[in-house]
Amino acid sequence: MPEQVKKRLAEEIKLLEHELTTELPAEIKKAVALGDLSENAEYHMAKQRQVFVNARLGQLKKRMGELAMVNLVNIPNDKVGFGSHVTVFDSSKDEEIKYQLVTSEESDVAKGLISTTSPIGRSLLGKQVGDTATVITPNGKRELEILKLLTIHDVADGE
Repeated sequence: MPEQVKKRLAEEIKLLEHELTTELPAEIKKAVALGDLSENAEYHMAKQRQVFVNARLGQLKKRMGELAMVNLVNIPNDKVGFGSHVTVFDSSKDEEIKYQLVTSEESDVAKGLISTTSPIGRSLLGKQVGDTATVITPNGKRELEILKLLTIHDVADGE
C-alpha cells in the first residue's frame, strides 16, 4: 500500500516540478513582456501559482520522507495497526462496520478506508479483538467493539 501512495506522490512531484521549472517561468516571462506589473493580472496569477506550487512541493516531499520511514516489520501482529482490516460493532448505530486502516492519501470513508490519523483510526490503533474503542465525534461518543481483526501481516499471508 505505501508503495502505491509513494508512486502517486512521486508522479505529482514530477508534474509540479515541471510546472515550476518550465511552464511558470514562461508564463511570468510572457506577462512581464506585457508591461506595467502593478496592474498585470497574468503576472500576479503566475506568481501566486508559483507560491502555491512551491508550498505543495514542500508538503509532498515531507510526506514522501514520512512514508519512507514506515517499517511494516514494526506493525504488531495481534493489534490494530496500519493496513489492518477491522470489523467493529457500533453500539450507537447497532450495526457491524468493516474498516481498513490506510494512509490519509488513500482514505475513502464510503469504501470503509479510514486514515490512521482520523478520529476512528486513532481510537482503534493498538486495540485487540474484544477491546472497545471510544471515539469522540461531533454527535457525541461512539463505542466500537472490535469483533474481528486481520492485520497487514495476515492479509499479506493470504488469510
